[in-house]
Amino acid sequence: MAELLSGKLKLTPNALQVIHKRYLRKSEEGKVIENPDDMFMRVSRVIASADLNYGKTESQVKQVEAEFHGLITSLDFLPNSPTLMNAGRRLGQLSACFVLPVEDSMESIFEAVKNAALIHKSGGGTGFSFSKLRPKGDIVGSTKGVSSGPISFMTVFDAATEAIKQGGTRRGANMGMLRVDHPDILDFITAKDNNKILNNFNISVALTDEFMDALEKDKEYDLKNPHDGKATRRLKAKDVFSLIVNHAWKNGEPGVIFIDRMNRDNPTPKMGNIESTNPCGEQPLLPYESCNLGSINLSNFVKHDSAKAGDVPRSRIDWGALKETVHSAVHFLDNVIEVNNYPLKKIEETTKANRKIGLGVMGWADMLIQLGVPYNSDDALSLGEEAMRFIQDEGRKASALLAEERGVFLTHAESIYKDRMKLRNATITTIAPTGTLSIIAGCSSGIEPLFAVSYVRNVLEGTKLYEVNPYFEKIAKERGFWSRELIEEIAEKGTLHGIEAVPDDIKNIFITAHDITPADHVKMQAAFQKHVDNAVSKTVNFPKDATQGEVENVYLLAYKLGCKGATVYRDGSREEQVLSTGKTGQEENKDSSEECVKIVPKKRPETIHGTTTLMNTGCGNLYVTINEDQNGNPFELFTRMGKAGGCASSQAEAIGRLVSLAFRSNIDPLEIVKQLKGISCHSPAWSKGGKISSCSDAISKSIEKFKEGFRGNGNGSDNHVVKKVFHSGQCSECGGAVEHEGGCAVCKDCGFTKCF
Repeated sequence: MAELLSGKLKLTPNALQVIHKRYLRKSEEGKVIENPDDMFMRVSRVIASADLNYGKTESQVKQVEAEFHGLITSLDFLPNSPTLMNAGRRLGQLSACFVLPVEDSMESIFEAVKNAALIHKSGGGTGFSFSKLRPKGDIVGSTKGVSSGPISFMTVFDAATEAIKQGGTRRGANMGMLRVDHPDILDFITAKDNNKILNNFNISVALTDEFMDALEKDKEYDLKNPHDGKATRRLKAKDVFSLIVNHAWKNGEPGVIFIDRMNRDNPTPKMGNIESTNPCGEQPLLPYESCNLGSINLSNFVKHDSAKAGDVPRSRIDWGALKETVHSAVHFLDNVIEVNNYPLKKIEETTKANRKIGLGVMGWADMLIQLGVPYNSDDALSLGEEAMRFIQDEGRKASALLAEERGVFLTHAESIYKDRMKLRNATITTIAPTGTLSIIAGCSSGIEPLFAVSYVRNVLEGTKLYEVNPYFEKIAKERGFWSRELIEEIAEKGTLHGIEAVPDDIKNIFITAHDITPADHVKMQAAFQKHVDNAVSKTVNFPKDATQGEVENVYLLAYKLGCKGATVYRDGSREEQVLSTGKTGQEENKDSSEECVKIVPKKRPETIHGTTTLMNTGCGNLYVTINEDQNGNPFELFTRMGKAGGCASSQAEAIGRLVSLAFRSNIDPLEIVKQLKGISCHSPAWSKGGKISSCSDAISKSIEKFKEGFRGNGNGSDNHVVKKVFHSGQCSECGGAVEHEGGCAVCKDCGFTKCF
């Protein structure tokens, strides 16, 4: 049940949990000392106070405060997380996105490390281009030493980020970018093969138009030393592209950024070139530039017209209400620039010179559902273009009105906008991943399709709650096919496909990320990109069995359709990265078959739940307990013989310990069954389940029953069904379901976010 805090503010239990854990003020002892309404009042008051700088009276500012309070408590719009967390608090840093320069000198490199630490501590994320660093092995003129190259220095940034972790409220996140024509590009593409390093980085290759042209024509291209601009060698573009695709298929990285396309849309080209973006790739920025983001909840702007008896009710977009929200949101975001407490004076100067803001959307999938438009349809693409064109046009009008009142951004005379209208802000629109914001707003994330129609949310240790899309619940109850069993079945499958109880017209509307093709994902990204100043964060989801060729096609389609970058995620690929294959010293010369491989078992939580099954063996009764993790997967196995002691008891205990180790190391339980099943001893037994050849065989049959969806009830009968849980990875903090968005994993339960 939603909690009514004040006026329009309604928050779901999940939203309340995330807000309490990550956003509310806490005492020095860690005790929460404000409620969600206090937070929204705090934010509204501080952001509205900027109007005092432009001649507004205290009474007028109070009116603006009320306007902003209504804007965010209605959940029609929410600013980025640092604004919600820090406005009106000692830290006062309100921006999410920063880019810092990394020049080819030791002084610049470590200055950037220090500045990144300050930004991470304040709750921001940082982007870097390492393209200006001389390649590995290059001679350093001042010392005659040898350069260690960009990847080596990236590990220094990574270690600093690991140490900060942003005080526990927002984890440090970085974007590391390298041009495709840098001599160390091959090492960069493969850098994350060693999963001990760069865990606080997303990495992307900056693809140039020259490279894309060479790729299309199957030609070679030059690698150039950034120190002197000289070509060092030539590579075949297709070979490099294949390496990028291979690694993106393996674990989603590197992503690709079309850097020349970004610079063609650079609004202030005389101030410098775009070299990097924020960690999720949607916000190109100049060195020392920051940007504050916010998102409009489109699900709140569907108007349901009343219908006469016998007519079908019609739903449409409420353009008037959307216009008002866009204008208020632009005012809000421009005010953030004024009251922000910047981590560096240079960042404040650059940000206030250009005044970039990034107004985006969330709840897009929810809007389509309410309008009855399938996500993977031409109508959805057309509607996406129309909605984003409207937001961009109205956003520019709002910025122009602010410019009349407050002045244009300082470098406007050099801007590509000089022939349009005089604007307050160099950029207005960005589509960012909305992560925890969409949890607070109770809507779908960004412009992504639904994560799932129903999934299991962990609310307490061992307690599972079925989370159901509210629009689906409403329709299912109205049309009479709602049932608890149906919701459990949907949560198990994660999709409506193959569920007979759901009518086909409903299946066509409630589409999840894996119900559509990768090309559908790219087309939606491209539709929004047409009317976005900056870029669009969008994850292209692939099923586990997707081929590398399919990933390649997505990157090429993204370039063809005008996207500024692309991020892919093949289901389960990142969860599979449990092997550590880092090589050092003499190991570098060994054959790959001799590499040292280390598997790290998952840690055991304090409390875990399971079921014990009685198995009749020739050595007596064997009690097999299988405990499961919060996603319903086997986590550990214990055995106990009816008669304590003896060889059989000790052997069964040893098998249980090894099986537990295998479970916790992500070994497929069915592979364990294959190893144990059918092992015979001198004293077999028979039960309702057939022949039990040995204690090992009994254990294998217990695991097999668990995987088939049954638990024993202690008397040999199998009557308790285990519900499998659809999930895309598991949260390292709470074990909840994880959704991948824009190169980051976001927990749907607790709001934990980690960028890869």
